[in-house]
Amino acid sequence: MSRVMHFEIHAENPERAIKFHSHAFGWTFTKWDGPMPYWVIVTGPDGSPGIDGGLMPRQGEAPKPGQPVNAHVCTVAVGDIDHTTRLILEGGGVTALPRMPVPGVGWLAYFTDTEGNIFGVLQPDTGAKQRDHSRSACRGRTARDPARGGAGFSGYLAAASRRDRRG
Repeated sequence: MSRVMHFEIHAENPERAIKFHSHAFGWTFTKWDGPMPYWVIVTGPDGSPGIDGGLMPRQGEAPKPGQPVNAHVCTVAVGDIDHTTRLILEGGGVTALPRMPVPGVGWLAYFTDTEGNIFGVLQPDTGAKQRDHSRSACRGRTARDPARGGAGFSGYLAAASRRDRRG
């Protein structure tokens, strides 16, 4: 069986993306001394669960508005989903799918970063079993709400991909 060992973030504006991900997750970025613009991303200390990755300038056009997700979506484990949500929104991210329980697993939410890339955050909590609207920090910048006639998970992701990227 093969495991994922590396991820890459493609960015129209690498400096903007570095600022966003450093602010939201505390990741460190080091410019690679190679033949192309590339930054190595360290997401945590050696020996801890997870993988490290890289960031590079987007090659070609960004995904078109309304285009379905056409890549693997990475989910980041966090200690406090509400705190992380605030950092994401402060940094220019947009909620694609608000905080929701994954019974027996934890609390999950999806966002788009400043480059239009969709990613998830998960706060492990084996007791997660019902939606708690009172604590959600996701209110206000949601792409689409199925409780108000939205199209569910795929509708959220499609709506999130239609938003304008920040300059």
